[in-house]
Amino acid sequence: MNPYQMQNSSQTLARQLFASFAFLLIGLMLLQGCGSSPAGDPKPTPLVISTTSLPSGQVGAAYNTTLAATGGTAPLNWTTTGGTLPAGLTLNASTGAITGTPTATANNLALTFQVNDSGSPTQSKTVNLTLTIAPAAFSISTTSLPSGQVGIAYSATLGASGGMTPYTWTLTAGTLPANLALNASTGLISGTPTVSVSNTPLTFQVKDSSSPAQTKSVNLTLAIGPAPRISVSISPRRGAVATNQLLALTATVTGDIASAGVSWAVSTGGLLSGQSTSKASFSSATAGAYTVTATSNTDGSKSASVTIGVTDLSGVTTYHNNLSRDGTNTQEYALTTANVTTNSFGKLFSCPVDGAVYAQPLWVANLNINGGTHNVVFVATTHDSVYAFDADIGPCVTYWQKPLLGVGETFVDYNDVLSADIQPDIGITGTPIIDLSTKTLYVVTKSKSTGTSCMPSASCHQWLHGLSLTDGSEKFGGPATIDASITVPGTGDGSSGGVLAFNTLTESQRPGLALVNGVVYISWASHGDNDPYHGWVIGFNAGNLAIPPAAVWNSTPNQVAGSPSRGGIWMSGGAPAADSSNNLYFLTGNGSFDADSGGSNYGDSTVKLSTASGLTVAGYFTPSDQLNLNFNDSDHGAGGAAILIDQPSGPVPHLLIGGGKNGALYLVNRDNLGGFDPTTNHVVQVLTIESIFATSAFWNNSLFIAGKGGALKQFTFDPTGGLFGISPAHSSPGSFGFPGATPSVSSNGSSTNGIVWALDNTNYCTLQSPGCGPTVLHAYDATNVSTELWNSSQAGGNRDQAGIAVKFTVPTVANGKVYVGTRGNNTGGASNTSSVPGELDVYGLLP
Repeated sequence: MNPYQMQNSSQTLARQLFASFAFLLIGLMLLQGCGSSPAGDPKPTPLVISTTSLPSGQVGAAYNTTLAATGGTAPLNWTTTGGTLPAGLTLNASTGAITGTPTATANNLALTFQVNDSGSPTQSKTVNLTLTIAPAAFSISTTSLPSGQVGIAYSATLGASGGMTPYTWTLTAGTLPANLALNASTGLISGTPTVSVSNTPLTFQVKDSSSPAQTKSVNLTLAIGPAPRISVSISPRRGAVATNQLLALTATVTGDIASAGVSWAVSTGGLLSGQSTSKASFSSATAGAYTVTATSNTDGSKSASVTIGVTDLSGVTTYHNNLSRDGTNTQEYALTTANVTTNSFGKLFSCPVDGAVYAQPLWVANLNINGGTHNVVFVATTHDSVYAFDADIGPCVTYWQKPLLGVGETFVDYNDVLSADIQPDIGITGTPIIDLSTKTLYVVTKSKSTGTSCMPSASCHQWLHGLSLTDGSEKFGGPATIDASITVPGTGDGSSGGVLAFNTLTESQRPGLALVNGVVYISWASHGDNDPYHGWVIGFNAGNLAIPPAAVWNSTPNQVAGSPSRGGIWMSGGAPAADSSNNLYFLTGNGSFDADSGGSNYGDSTVKLSTASGLTVAGYFTPSDQLNLNFNDSDHGAGGAAILIDQPSGPVPHLLIGGGKNGALYLVNRDNLGGFDPTTNHVVQVLTIESIFATSAFWNNSLFIAGKGGALKQFTFDPTGGLFGISPAHSSPGSFGFPGATPSVSSNGSSTNGIVWALDNTNYCTLQSPGCGPTVLHAYDATNVSTELWNSSQAGGNRDQAGIAVKFTVPTVANGKVYVGTRGNNTGGASNTSSVPGELDVYGLLP
């Protein structure tokens, strides 16, 4: 073998060895690439998404589908990598579940979902899918419309569901009744229909906001009935209370539709409590006029109102309202010139009593009595009884009655005093007085020993009682005896040994009482002109009736030749007036007079008594014709004295006015009464009217008085000049017989809603009377008394008729009511023969 061949053989062997080695390496590598390992691990399965589409859904319907995948290494993790699921749907990353309730539509919404396995390396796959969420089923839910009524607010809302909001509503057929309208956005039909319709056909269409829009229609009918006959009323229709008192109110809704009751409202300053849909209670701490309104909750256009007057008057505690005796109550907020008419004012109730009522009724507000707080009216009778009645409640409620006759006593008969001026019996005739600070009523009684005729005078008794307002019990050591132990030095009629003693038989306690600076002052005149009698003023300590009188004064203590003493203080039941310095003012009747010559007799005079130390004359006025007055029984003191409102800017700042039977009404200067001059009268002014048996009233610069047989006259006062117009500015349309009238005035303040109240007592039913019949209460506009507002004879069927008249009585006005004392049906005959011997009549705003 040549070298060349040897070389080739060696190369061939080398190649064969290299190929074998390479083959072995490749085999090993192939075994490793097939997953082969020393442990034998399997190769992962490829990850594949098997979901190829998503089912459609619907807004508002539950949706549930699950994305699926195969292969890979569990657990899998799903995400959304393209697009956003519709609101309300969520993707569960672990399970691939798409669930929820879609709230929005979607139309072929493109979504990309990705799934990752848990292998290493991680396998990942994505899939593109579309989702459609269709709108909810579209429909109208309203199937009928409620009926309505003319004049009442109407409201009904059309309803729809499904589709895509917002909706748009239209009326496609028919016409809504007048004043009703359809709101396109809300489907609300509203308004207050003005005409009635019967089953009007209407077609409504609703359109949703999808694209394309869906529409639905519905055919409905609408009925609007006639206006309902509905009304609201409040009971009481009018009201009056004192401050802080409750007035219960009841509202009633009537008509032909169901009622939801009322809502209450009150004007500023008033309070409502205990409110319900039918009841409420009103009160106010401030005086004034308030309006309470009840409005129907069914028909807000229907309501009712009540006006309530609230007074802060604490009481009418004395004759003619106050010590000035001007007869005014300026704290009356319930009674107005508009509501004192036959339609709204009249007789409310009556309270029977045991005898005629000559004394003026007295009134107290907010008195703690009988376990509660009440307004109370106090009435005194000729049978010597005092009554406490609820001032507001009818039928009459009696809190107490106090018979004041002592053991072995009875009331005095008119035959006992030989006079028919008061009939049939004589007990309490002077108006009592009340002290609110001690809650005491002071009253004078007249009685006699049983079985006697009051003669001799020792068997005739007079007493001053101080009674508790709450129960009528005696107070302060009373009663005080008023008898012959009370004396003054004198030689006048009935005197003995230079001493003049009080005569219990002949002295008539007719004037009202006065309470001044802690002393109760009582005055007397006579029964007719049965001598001997005098004018007496006696003062008792109000806080201790057990001690002797604090002061005594006699008008005619000494004998004057040719003239009986007399000089009685009766003033037709009027009471002495008093000024701020505690001076007393009164008028005396016919009797002896010698004061001009330094004497002590003051017949037919206006007298001013100082109370600073006992009782002393501080001034007097006696008419220049005193002799004629005395001779002709033309008593100067037939009328009362009324102190006018002070006039600080006028020429005479302190005035007093009064007059008597001769018809002269004297205006005098209280600081200088004028004394006596037989040639002229030193007075400020003289007005002339008919014979005067009354006390005048003064309000808002007007004087009111009715003389015997004349009209109620109104004189206007000029505060600058300090004088009255010489002639009446106005006169009432009718006249008053004997004895004329003492008027009272009520008003809301000093100048608003002034009303003049006066009693026509012409037929006062005694032997001296021209007849026997009911008293007649009159009401006049105080700005012009020629306008009569109302009287108790106007209403039909004797609705407002009072009891039989009593001479000289005065009405009491308080808290929306007028209180009048009468003799009931007693015709003035023998004692206790009538079924109603006395009566208190109560007038007010009809409830």
